[in-house]
Amino acid sequence: MDISVVVPLFNEEESLPELHAWIQRVMKANHFTYEVIFVNDGSTDHSWDVIESLSAKDPQVKGIKFRRNYGKSPALYCGFEKAEGDVVITMDADLQDSPDEIPGLYKMIMEDHYDLVSGYKQKRYDPLTKTLPTKLFNATARKISGIHNLHDFNCGLKAYRREVVKNIEVYGEMHRYIPYLAKNAGFDRIGEKVVHHQARKFGKSKFGINRFFNGYLDLLTLWFLTNFGKKPMHFFGFLGSIMFFISFVALIVMGVGKIIDLSNHVYGPLASSAWFFVFLVGMILGMQLFLAGFLGDLVSRQSPNRNDYQIEKTI
Repeated sequence: MDISVVVPLFNEEESLPELHAWIQRVMKANHFTYEVIFVNDGSTDHSWDVIESLSAKDPQVKGIKFRRNYGKSPALYCGFEKAEGDVVITMDADLQDSPDEIPGLYKMIMEDHYDLVSGYKQKRYDPLTKTLPTKLFNATARKISGIHNLHDFNCGLKAYRREVVKNIEVYGEMHRYIPYLAKNAGFDRIGEKVVHHQARKFGKSKFGINRFFNGYLDLLTLWFLTNFGKKPMHFFGFLGSIMFFISFVALIVMGVGKIIDLSNHVYGPLASSAWFFVFLVGMILGMQLFLAGFLGDLVSRQSPNRNDYQIEKTI
């Protein structure tokens, strides 16, 4: 099969027939063999009824229905598990992603040999309250991930070589960072394609300010897991050791200073200084951070996937 189109959706019953017809038209014009996997993420409207109706008329349409709303990442994860195409393309169900981009994305994967191609909507029809946070978010994501050629990490329109989606785990709300996950798994041929962005035709945007902040928290989590997930002692142990050492040396210096004061007949308890307690707390926190790293190392070594590395070939 040439292409699997994975479409996560939540309350998009009005747009589904038009989206399906558009995808079908593009696939037939380019003679692609394909499947369309609609993942209904706990919709409360009649989206699932529409999917069933489309499937009854078109054998290329497949569907996954969640009992409740889990989020876009779980929807993509389940869609990726079922995908059978050589190239897997994701797009949103709100008609803001154009299926006319599919042939170009397919060509970049199959002929230009990219592992992943992300869409870039240079001209957007989103409100300013969404575009400004998006620009700030993408600038931060480029800096932390090291993928400097991507302008829009969160674009729903992406294309993947099948091996990519079968070897990454999209969880939580990590769908924003699939290029980062792919890079960490060894798929570093990542490209970008300028794509057409359309104004929303039906329904309303699911974007909220909470998603903006959640995105930053997920980015920090992914950065930590990437760099220290299998070696937490290198992070916590280092910080703890530095904090303990600085506080310990500072207390020694204070003690020596107090001895000098006593030799000059200047009396007063060492604990009368507020800095004494600051450095003492610093030593305690340093020990706790060190122990946190030690315990984290023990837990990671007992993890069932502690040696879960991505292996491209074996002989």
